[in-house]
Amino acid sequence: MKVVHTIKEVREIVKAWRKEGLSVGFVPTMGYLHEGHKSLITKSVSENDRTVVSVFVNPIQFGVNEDLAKYPRDLKRDTLLVTSAGADLIFNPEPSEMYPAHFTTSVNTTEVTEHLCGARRPVHFGGVCTVLTKLFNIVMPDRAYFGQKDAQQLAVVKRFVRDLNFDIEIIGCPIVREDDGLAKSSRNTYLSPEERKAAVILSKALKEGKELILNGERNARKVIDAITKVLYTEPLAKVDYVSIVDNTNIQPVDVIKGEVLVAIAVYIGTTREIDNFIIEVND
Repeated sequence: MKVVHTIKEVREIVKAWRKEGLSVGFVPTMGYLHEGHKSLITKSVSENDRTVVSVFVNPIQFGVNEDLAKYPRDLKRDTLLVTSAGADLIFNPEPSEMYPAHFTTSVNTTEVTEHLCGARRPVHFGGVCTVLTKLFNIVMPDRAYFGQKDAQQLAVVKRFVRDLNFDIEIIGCPIVREDDGLAKSSRNTYLSPEERKAAVILSKALKEGKELILNGERNARKVIDAITKVLYTEPLAKVDYVSIVDNTNIQPVDVIKGEVLVAIAVYIGTTREIDNFIIEVND
């Protein structure tokens, strides 16, 4: 397992792999890796001859007053996890390597970014699309792996890869949770012990919504209200949004049918946590 910091090094290594006829999987991350990331890496390792993991806190996907400066970073820790998962290469560039002086090009998409986190964080998905376009062009993978916890991001990536004709298979992987149900996230490190206990309310509320749907409820507003009611039983929780959207275009639905995404964003103290589930209803 090798760690490199320049675009030139990544391209040279991948070019050599390609000469050997090897397939390449790619797991883009912002670092401070956990078991959720490890599951993505392990899947890539199982499906490709070589796997590249990027570790890069992308500055252009953070808005004003967001947590760019305090976002956790620990390359040594990340390297141990990537090595244990069986990957072959970490690409850990500096921001100046990815965004040289007078960088003025951006990639964005509409429709799938209009609601949920896209409505709350207006610069976020433009930054995601731009950095992934660059990373895809640098690594040139056959497959790229993303977690379902960032479900809107997954939909955004699938859309711009389709629209711009990237020859890359985008693979979504299940949410990995703590034993008490909290979705694993690098930002969980921000939570105090009291907030960490309170954060379990996200998965509890989603469970309530899922049970309603499984028991036949098809009115999206009623499910949203039930989830919101559970969330507000936790004094430390402040709801950002509770929404039900179709899982392809990320547009709100009134009636639950087909494949839908039930997504929530909740502040626990000052930490914004997201969670979701996807369900298919064909009755």
